[in-house]
Amino acid sequence: MKAMPWNWTCLLSHLLMLGMGSSTLLPRQPPPLPQKRSFVTFRGEPAESFNHLVVDERTGHIYVGAVNRIYKLSSDLKVLVTHQTGPDEDNPKCYPPRIVQTCNEPLTTTNNVNKMLLIDYKENRLIACGSLYQGICKLLRLEDLFKLGEPFHKKEHYLSGVNESGSVFGVIVSYSNLDDKLFIATAVDGKPEYFPTISSRKLTKNSEADGMFAYVFHDEFVASMIKIPSDTFTVIPDFDIYYVYGFSSGNFVYFLTLQPEMVSPPGSTTKEQVYTSKLVRLCKEDTAFNSYVEVPIGCERGGVEYRLLQAAYLSKAGAVLAQTLGVRPEDDLLFTVFSKGQKRKMKSLDESALCIFILKQINDRIKERLQSCYRGEGTLDLAWLKVKDIPCSSAIRVDGPRGNALQYETVQVVEPGPVLRDMAFSKDHEQLYIMSERQVRLPKFCCTFVLQPKTGRWLRKPTGGRPQRRHVIYLAPCASFPICCLGTEAEPAETGNETLQRAKGL
Repeated sequence: MKAMPWNWTCLLSHLLMLGMGSSTLLPRQPPPLPQKRSFVTFRGEPAESFNHLVVDERTGHIYVGAVNRIYKLSSDLKVLVTHQTGPDEDNPKCYPPRIVQTCNEPLTTTNNVNKMLLIDYKENRLIACGSLYQGICKLLRLEDLFKLGEPFHKKEHYLSGVNESGSVFGVIVSYSNLDDKLFIATAVDGKPEYFPTISSRKLTKNSEADGMFAYVFHDEFVASMIKIPSDTFTVIPDFDIYYVYGFSSGNFVYFLTLQPEMVSPPGSTTKEQVYTSKLVRLCKEDTAFNSYVEVPIGCERGGVEYRLLQAAYLSKAGAVLAQTLGVRPEDDLLFTVFSKGQKRKMKSLDESALCIFILKQINDRIKERLQSCYRGEGTLDLAWLKVKDIPCSSAIRVDGPRGNALQYETVQVVEPGPVLRDMAFSKDHEQLYIMSERQVRLPKFCCTFVLQPKTGRWLRKPTGGRPQRRHVIYLAPCASFPICCLGTEAEPAETGNETLQRAKGL
């Protein structure tokens, strides 16, 4: 679940002729001979691997969560500060952890895998949650990684017992005059009695406050959380919800998930387990989680379905892509990568689809189905929560018209191994930090392509020979949609945020 292809594929974003959601098939082709590229590279200790990466949007500093260590790096990947988080004596069967009460299980030296790394801008601190002691978190000062707090004495402080780096996602909801909220979504690894799969927690101003990570609301019957019912495991013994991405937009918090479910293949009376990708939505102000809704999400092209979510990213449309999609530049778009098949939660991306969804249209579809739900139409698709279909609403397929994109260059950005999900833009959005398990890299190049004005066709920029008067648009980095310079190969580039219509009219 945590890996993306390690070849960096550059796409012409304006050719994605999309409606609400669209898929673009990117079959992997035989790669050309490796091209020499220039990178700034940071490597950690030989025995450690990297788990998460975040960039401070105000300073440009980079924070890397690794096994047993947190790094603070400069924008050019120089080490500024480190903070050690492990290893320590532990046993995953110790609940509560042995730092709270004596544990009868044998203790061994255990690594601390970083499972969540978030910047709390309001309080200028870093939230770093690990795998030790059932998933407790440290709150570190951004400036020097000094430990401000490490709550561990209540069950609310144990966020997840899963020993994987991609198992927990957090979304901070900030308020001007109130304590912030932290929405936590996690796989439970067969321990639903200990860990809610999704919850909202208090982020107190005081990092050592007793109420840090307490549920936003909690009484005898209702709390700001959802637990997987034990009955669900009688239907699917290894049931869990795997969270791939999380974000907030408008009045809602969203999570993108993979979930197992039992289905009957066509013509068969027996059921088999498959994985389904679903988008989960909650109202930010819903303390009882009554607004919880989830909808299947995926792509289709040529009769082939792409339902296995691998990665996602939320971004504004921007001027160029907004014009193509018929939306406003400030509208939110959800960029996703799906692969074929549903038998396993992780699959090779040799056949994958890049899909872009307009978030507003997803919300419109959800609203339509909720309204039909109130009219008593269909069943509610929350089988894992209720174990059976609940009359009222049927599954919502979030699909849309199909479109096309053009793959024009493939560049190997790390070796060996895959690129991890936590890629992040620099402060000025002109560079993209890429992370593998052993490296953090900053590419020092622009992707280029050329437009033939008469035909409207886009070609790669010629690498040699006599300059031709074709129009060239440079992207920096190649995964970034905004245009950073515009001109022709025979003339100096004109700087500025020009539109594609301007390019075609030159």
